[in-house]
Amino acid sequence: MARALALAQEAAAKAEVPVGAVLTAPDGSTLAEAHNLTRTLPDPTAHAEILAIRDAAARLGSERLIGCTLWVTLEPCPMCAAAIAEARIARLVYAAADPKGGGVEHGPRIFAHSRHAPEIISGIAEAEAAALLKAFFASRR
Repeated sequence: MARALALAQEAAAKAEVPVGAVLTAPDGSTLAEAHNLTRTLPDPTAHAEILAIRDAAARLGSERLIGCTLWVTLEPCPMCAAAIAEARIARLVYAAADPKGGGVEHGPRIFAHSRHAPEIISGIAEAEAAALLKAFFASRR
């Protein structure tokens, strides 16, 4: 999660919403990492999770990321949660909850409607991730 938080800080420095993601292989090695780039690209689907999933799938030559773990600093939105399910990611670890835009434990709860739901671990480094997001949005007001 420390690396995902560092990526989120990189995103904030580029005026992107500070979300970072790291995708690890079953052996724990890093397959891909990314941060939000929706404004930079410009691409509304360029969320950290989507970019990491795309990169890892390309590296592995497979649309299935069986046994992998996705570490992300914010609860994934519905779009990202659906991509996680489609990629068959085994484990999702996220820091801060997103009561307004989340799609995992808030909002539409995508995995409750999916045949492929990962194990979910939430709240890891939650305070740090939440503080980064609050500071980012406070600076924009």
